[in-house]
Amino acid sequence: MNIIVKNKNTLILDDFEFKCCIGKYGFTKKKIEGDKKTPRGLFGLGNLFFRKEMYNSPKTKLKKIMIKKNMGWCDDPKSQKYNSLIKISKKFNHEKMFRNDGKYNLLIPIKYNMKNPVKGKGSAIFLHLTKDYKSTNGCIALKKKDFLILLKLIDQKTKIKII
Repeated sequence: MNIIVKNKNTLILDDFEFKCCIGKYGFTKKKIEGDKKTPRGLFGLGNLFFRKEMYNSPKTKLKKIMIKKNMGWCDDPKSQKYNSLIKISKKFNHEKMFRNDGKYNLLIPIKYNMKNPVKGKGSAIFLHLTKDYKSTNGCIALKKKDFLILLKLIDQKTKIKII
């Protein structure tokens, strides 16, 4: 089963079609850290990260990981931990996972540039929440109700095809 992102505002899974938003500058095959573009390709999905105080136990077949205040995602090409989950440190740049804007209350890392990551090729590419469909920094975002439906339909074998 594949999720398909076919244009800047449409995500499809089986018979479901969801409105979504992507990177501010569209899609690219040549992703660079900070370019605000969404990478094209076929990628696996990671675990579901969630805020327990917002969602006690979301219904999904994915492994669930509760987001803690000290969690971050390294987006610093100078770090050995580039493009991976980290404990927040002032040593290198990172995305905070525990945010006040609600975007990361539910998120799934897209397995882009994760296995043997190439530094500077892009990091922290997620499926996450949006309230207003404003463009992202390269992620794909859905409204909460659509994200919750998607969670019930996908599993560890699901891939996302960004075309």
